[in-house]
Amino acid sequence: MVEDDRQALFLTWLDEHGSSVVKVARAYTLTGDECQDLAQEILLQAWRSAPSFAGKATAATWFYRVALHTAMNWKRKDGPRRTRQQPLLDVQVVPADGACSTEQVQQRETVEQLYRAIHQLPKADAALVLLYLDELSYREMADVLGISESNVGVKLNRAKKALSALMNGESHGP
Repeated sequence: MVEDDRQALFLTWLDEHGSSVVKVARAYTLTGDECQDLAQEILLQAWRSAPSFAGKATAATWFYRVALHTAMNWKRKDGPRRTRQQPLLDVQVVPADGACSTEQVQQRETVEQLYRAIHQLPKADAALVLLYLDELSYREMADVLGISESNVGVKLNRAKKALSALMNGESHGP
C-alpha cells in the first residue's frame, strides 16, 4: 500500500471509527491520562496494522478488533507498571462552561459509574458490553470477538446481569 493511500485510509477510518477507540480506552483505564495513553497506543497499532487489512471484515469490525486486542494486551503488560507510578500532580479538571445543570451532573455520574462497572468485568465481558453499547449486531460482535452469534447471546446475557449487579452496588464474583 502506498504511503499516501495508507494515510488517507487511516484518516477515513479514524473519522468514522475514532469514537470506538475512546470508548474502548475509557473502559480499560481508570484515569484520564491512562485513557489518553491507551487511545494513542490503539491508534499506533491501527496505523501499524493498516497494511495488513485484507477486507475480510468490515473496517469497523477490524478497527474494533485492533482496539480491543490492544487494550487487553496493554492492560496486561502495562497495568503492573502503572500501579507503582504516582502522578507528579493531582490535576482537577474544571468545566469550561461554568455551572452544569443537575441533569448533566447526574448523567455524567451515571456514565462514570457505568465505566467503573465495565472496568470491573472480566476483559472478554467488558469487550462484549462495549460492542453492545456501540449497537453492533450479534453478527458484527461475533466477527470482532471470533465467536458464534449464539455464543454472543449467551455471553451478553451473562455480562448484562453482572453489569446490572455492579451498577446496583452488588459485588461481582468470577
